Amino acid sequence: MDDFDDFTAAMGDVTPLKTQARVNLKKTQRDAQSTLNRRQAAIAVTATDNNHLSDDYVEMVNPQEVLSYRSNGLQDGVFRKLRRGKYPLDARLDLHRKTVEQARSEVFRFIDDAQKYDLRTLIILHGKGEKEAKPALLKSWINRWLKELEDVLAFCSAQQFDGGSGAVYVLLKKSERQKQETRDAHGIRD
Repeated sequence: MDDFDDFTAAMGDVTPLKTQARVNLKKTQRDAQSTLNRRQAAIAVTATDNNHLSDDYVEMVNPQEVLSYRSNGLQDGVFRKLRRGKYPLDARLDLHRKTVEQARSEVFRFIDDAQKYDLRTLIILHGKGEKEAKPALLKSWINRWLKELEDVLAFCSAQQFDGGSGAVYVLLKKSERQKQETRDAHGIRD
């Protein structure tokens, strides 16, 4: 006899155990209440969202277009230095492979956080989107959103070594704390 025959002889009078289905597909009242709670929470989060960046329409830009914006009163030398990439970058946001809605949320939070932490010079990598169905989609939205944020003094396409026309340098206003430090350093009274 071989091993298989020994096995079948030993198992001859064994009967399989009866098991119940492992997944219960019946919906319970608790599941319905749980779904309702999740929906209400999602509505509450949306209602408290203070993100005012537009999401309705954007004018498309060319993937190779150089973006440039500066608010009134910004000195020429400051803007020139930003365009040349001469300011040290305090923070970076990479939006590659993000949807428009994800990018909208991340840009708003990124700029808000930068202001809270006294960051002034940022870079946002949005890509050119040349391989996408809608080329330069994120680039076009970035061009619009940054103009809508009052904390943004200026932005422009980055130098080639920082991503070229697939990225933008962003210059933010000084926070109130930074303004006070400047006043204190120069002996200026309020």
